[in-house]
Amino acid sequence: MTTSDDSAGEPVPVLVPPPDCGPADLPGGLLITGAAVRLGRAIALDQSRRGRAVAIHYGQSRDEAEQTVRDCLDAGAPQAVAVQGDLRQTDDCRRVVGEAFETLGPLSVLVNSAAIFEPGTLTTTDASNWTRHLDINLAAPMWLSQAFVEGVQASGGPSAPTTQIINIVDWRGERHPDGHLAYTVSKAGLIALSRLLAQELGPDTRVNAIAPGPVLPPPGQTQDYLDRVASSLPLRRAGSPDDIARAAAYLIDAPFVTGDVLHVTGGQEFARDRG
Repeated sequence: MTTSDDSAGEPVPVLVPPPDCGPADLPGGLLITGAAVRLGRAIALDQSRRGRAVAIHYGQSRDEAEQTVRDCLDAGAPQAVAVQGDLRQTDDCRRVVGEAFETLGPLSVLVNSAAIFEPGTLTTTDASNWTRHLDINLAAPMWLSQAFVEGVQASGGPSAPTTQIINIVDWRGERHPDGHLAYTVSKAGLIALSRLLAQELGPDTRVNAIAPGPVLPPPGQTQDYLDRVASSLPLRRAGSPDDIARAAAYLIDAPFVTGDVLHVTGGQEFARDRG
């Protein structure tokens, strides 16, 4: 299975920071799924530099998660922990959120970044490919969001405008190019879920989404692929994970924004070679 952010694996102990940094230092921490690698890691490091406590979810990438925790603490996070969970399992989704609340205290932001990105058409997509995409890319954010909102309410934690859910989606979820059938359907569903939850959870919780463009080569591709796609963009260059981290920071600090999809694509959805 190809993963664009970590989503499943074997349980290991939570990595806990020194006891002298507590959740009361700042108004609520963040739980970021798939944060051991790629976009989730970039968001975690950026928020750490801004002084926020972070919970790093991972599936299989234990070593990368532990390194990300160390890097977040070095970057200025008052607290950083690693939480393992298989996001294909509903019970694991709820446990991940519960462990994050238990370790960090009240949370104010959930970032659903973990995802898989695999090719497929009507004729090549099998039941396994379909189910994996829907379970990890769409069902998991639903169950994580449900548990997050319940945890915020139970803990008496931060309320609007600081409580927020950010879903990492894809411009393909709105433009629907062919070639990645199950993936595109899952991201279209996640965009719909984001907008539905924005209506249901307001005013206490804001819900937004970020649609990245070519900021990293897809799993299994090289920098040459990214350069080729970038050459056809209106901006004629690729972005970076830091662009997505800055978009997340904007949404976290934008109290009058909810139900939106922030495109950080360099115009990829309009490009001749969309990748």
